[in-house]
Amino acid sequence: MRQGRTTTMLGRRALLRAGGGLVMVSLLTPAEAGPPAEIESAIRALIGDASPQDGGIALQTPATAENGAVVPLTIAVDSPMTDADFVRAIHVLATRNPTPGVASYHLTPASGKAVVSVRIRLAEKQTILVLAEHSDGRVTRAQAEIAVSVGGCLT
Repeated sequence: MRQGRTTTMLGRRALLRAGGGLVMVSLLTPAEAGPPAEIESAIRALIGDASPQDGGIALQTPATAENGAVVPLTIAVDSPMTDADFVRAIHVLATRNPTPGVASYHLTPASGKAVVSVRIRLAEKQTILVLAEHSDGRVTRAQAEIAVSVGGCLT
């Protein structure tokens, strides 16, 4: 009789472990699971096999854009912009756009600062991904999620 009770307790424990694992899997957001295939493909087309590292980019954008037709975005990449060390390119991608690539800016040391300001159009809430290619081959990354009150494709 005691063995039957032990078997029941193990069954409950196994069920609780399995349930806990399912909860953890369901809590993973798409960003934690990695970018969708079309975003990853767009990233590879821009930076090749480079592995982007987080940091070195200040991204200014509203958390919520009232009008998706004109969402302000300012990107500042930390770089001395000298002949030996400068930002070669800044790429902007929107994860929910039919075509993820929004803009690419090519810079030289003569640009003076690695700062870009732009207004972009967004139809819905999505993540903006910024990639900066440096002259030494490094790629840095920043991202921000922007909620949109009125989609920019309707106005």
